[in-house]
Amino acid sequence: MSLLNQCVILILLVFLACQKDNSNVVVPIEIPLASQHSGEPNLIVTENEEVFFSWIESLNDSVSELRFSVLEKDSWSQPRTIAQGDNWFVNWADFPSLVSFGGDNQNLAAHWLQKSAEGTYDYDVRISQSADGGKTWGGSFMPHTDGVAAEHGFVSLMPWTEKKMFVAWLDGRNTKEEPVTQQEHDHGHGHGAAMTLRAAMFDQSGILSDEVELDEMVCDCCQTAATKTENGILVAYRDRSESEVRDISVVRWDGDTWSEPKAVANDNWWIPGCPVNGPAVDSQKGDVVIAWFTMSGENPLIKISFSDNEGKTFAKPIIVDSSDPIGRVDVIMLEKNLALVSWMDIGDKRTLFKARTVSATGQLGEEKIIAEMDPARASGFPRMVLAHGKLIFAWTEIAESNHVKTVQLPLF
Repeated sequence: MSLLNQCVILILLVFLACQKDNSNVVVPIEIPLASQHSGEPNLIVTENEEVFFSWIESLNDSVSELRFSVLEKDSWSQPRTIAQGDNWFVNWADFPSLVSFGGDNQNLAAHWLQKSAEGTYDYDVRISQSADGGKTWGGSFMPHTDGVAAEHGFVSLMPWTEKKMFVAWLDGRNTKEEPVTQQEHDHGHGHGAAMTLRAAMFDQSGILSDEVELDEMVCDCCQTAATKTENGILVAYRDRSESEVRDISVVRWDGDTWSEPKAVANDNWWIPGCPVNGPAVDSQKGDVVIAWFTMSGENPLIKISFSDNEGKTFAKPIIVDSSDPIGRVDVIMLEKNLALVSWMDIGDKRTLFKARTVSATGQLGEEKIIAEMDPARASGFPRMVLAHGKLIFAWTEIAESNHVKTVQLPLF
């Protein structure tokens, strides 16, 4: 064999080896966005598979704007402003949302957080609505009616009907009350009682109805998640026991009444403080999937569980990642018994934004690296949606000036 042929074969073998090593690295296409100093990204896909992207743009040290764009082919539309304020509570883990009523995407609702008093965590949920596709927005209102200067946040906002919206949130009104018993004092948030989970409905005029307390004691600062099932609503959240076990629970609304809280799995994660790591949930008709992070026994895990009865019961959890994940999950139900999960993971001295498919039978797809990220809190919670066979991912890139970043790639 000639020296030239040997060299060609050697180069080919090296190339194939590199291809094999990098098979889990995808090459997403960046979707450019006119943004300078931004964060807290969020994505939604509407009934007709239109993608809306919202984020907070910091105009200076005190003034923030909630903006949104719509995906038009492979680029974002000119950003529009939903609201602006110099008294907002802007937080890496408690980010705003934008949702659509009905199928024409003209009736929209958005939420953000606004300070209510001098206390660090005294803030309200503010909601505004648009009837013209986001060109103009009405005055804001609060879904909670307690009037207490306390924490109100970690919102799940979604359409219930074409004229009504559902909203769930963590409510700290009781944390400002003096504890009745020593046990309440020992386990409460701050100097009062515990954080609660509450929910309500509102219509296109902002009129509230059906406000209800869903759980009287929950984890203080983990995201909630909600999804519309075939006959009702399911809300997932990180619960909290008197003994400081903080596992994932769900409550269900069947169209008439709310169920009692029920644990998805007994991870038995004992932690005396909030891990700031809530669940993600999605559904198709009666099929539900939920993903979450846990660290019971000091072993960090990403888990997922499926239900075929609207969340009444969940199957045995499947471990998605046990290497060194830090959580910040999202999930999409692709079809019956198949989901896509995303999360953040620390590996090879890098923090990676990953995703993989998982089946209800426990079959794991290959891990795909979406991007390298900074593990700092400012990088926030990556989001993803699926529309027209394409995946869109969003996160905050840490740089001299932090900014939101979005990419798309075909479903894998």
